[in-house]
Amino acid sequence: MAANPAPGFMKHPEHRIAVSPAGKRVTIEFDGQVIGDTREALAMKEGTYPLVYYVPRKDVKMDRLERSTHSTHCPFKGDASYFSLKGGPRDAVWSYEKPFDEMLAIREYLAFYPDKVQISVT
Repeated sequence: MAANPAPGFMKHPEHRIAVSPAGKRVTIEFDGQVIGDTREALAMKEGTYPLVYYVPRKDVKMDRLERSTHSTHCPFKGDASYFSLKGGPRDAVWSYEKPFDEMLAIREYLAFYPDKVQISVT
């Protein structure tokens, strides 16, 4: 039995979240400066939501981010922590630092809101 199972999957076993290597270079920019650059991004497809790229923390300039007090909860992924860009948009980045067991693949990864930063996939 899982140590930290997602209650969302228990209630809705038909719900699907697919996480796989993006297989592409993902670059995150804000105000003309590169914030993240990786070839190790994960691509997440959840239901009818747009595709989301998760970038490893090691490939993000964490010194450009500051932790926010904002948080949200997803019954499928867990509790999300947020970061703001220093000198930029608030709550532009989220991370599941202690995701449910089914979503452990995204631990230590960050996702960026595409309306707050420029995300390039090549």
